[in-house]
Amino acid sequence: MATITTAEGHGRTGGDALDGGIDATGTTVGATARPIDPELKQRFERWTEIDADLDGLDEATTERFRRNRYDTALFDLPRSAYWHDPESVDAICDIPYLPDGGYEREAGQCRGHLLDIYLPHDAVVRGGHTTPVYIDIHGGGFTYGYKELNRNFNTHLAERGFAVASLNYRPAPQTGLKGQLADVQAALRWLRGHLSEYPVNPDAVFITGDSAGGALALLTLAIETNADAARAFGVDRPSGIGFTGGALVCGVYSLAAPDAARAAGCDSIGYDPSRRIKLEGMLGASFFDGLDAADPTWLTAEGVVANADLPPLFVLTAGDDFLEADSLALCAALSRKGADFELSDVKPGRHETLGHVYPVGMTWLDASRRALDDIRRFSYDRC
Repeated sequence: MATITTAEGHGRTGGDALDGGIDATGTTVGATARPIDPELKQRFERWTEIDADLDGLDEATTERFRRNRYDTALFDLPRSAYWHDPESVDAICDIPYLPDGGYEREAGQCRGHLLDIYLPHDAVVRGGHTTPVYIDIHGGGFTYGYKELNRNFNTHLAERGFAVASLNYRPAPQTGLKGQLADVQAALRWLRGHLSEYPVNPDAVFITGDSAGGALALLTLAIETNADAARAFGVDRPSGIGFTGGALVCGVYSLAAPDAARAAGCDSIGYDPSRRIKLEGMLGASFFDGLDAADPTWLTAEGVVANADLPPLFVLTAGDDFLEADSLALCAALSRKGADFELSDVKPGRHETLGHVYPVGMTWLDASRRALDDIRRFSYDRC
């Protein structure tokens, strides 16, 4: 019997600070704010911050973050009832990848510095070091969610023959984009030093991320493969974990400041300035502090592809994904470079909805099962 810890009520965002439902000031458009239910809030805090990390912010900023997180969790709530862990997967949860990793905030611990590892039970029984690895970075508009948000996706990916390491990182406003990338680097360094303790192949490591996590995954690949990118993001020493490939799910890649993109001639059809504007409206302009050296070269899909030698990528979106254009821009750049990639852009049927990050948020759909199977095929063919 596989030993699987349970996590109640975790879901996946279908609309967050990146969505068209949030205006440039971070306000939900066309919606009446519901009162915050204390019982639901406590439930949501099993997979996301709501407001426990907002001390010291002014009232308007506090309410903006609280409302965005709570409303996104409300969207996830009905989906969470369908989530389950396959019996064939083992879970090792809440491993600190930095010394302060933990849940006791008053003691100086940081929930954002924990990770989970999911293993096919058959790989545990057999032993050896042959199971490929996926490292997952959850999405949520850079401010919503922790690793528990993606547990269902992770366990269903593990069911298909992967070890999956699911990473926490500090959500905004605890830190900015530069700090989140530093957290990912710390987790990768921990994993590089400990993969030998698990029945996995350390030479077959892939990365995945959805929505904001897709951006963090793409930028991490740039940092790992290009010294200029590492310097631009303030990383002195990349982990060197060595990625065999990746699967990017409905990512946001138009992160450059509009003025910087325009001045550098990077404001092509593949770049959407509204993404950065909406993120600054929700997260504050300080979210992008310390990244002048990265902007715009490393904050557009075209810039990353042109300047970094990326490993093979499986890029997934959908016809009704509000970030579809960003994935198409990434694939267009990969195609022009002659890179190894595969695009999955499923068009929903008549009277059907797939939407943003559908294989992460709704693993039970036939389209989601096919997407997970395609990720397996793509990855196994390259390791």
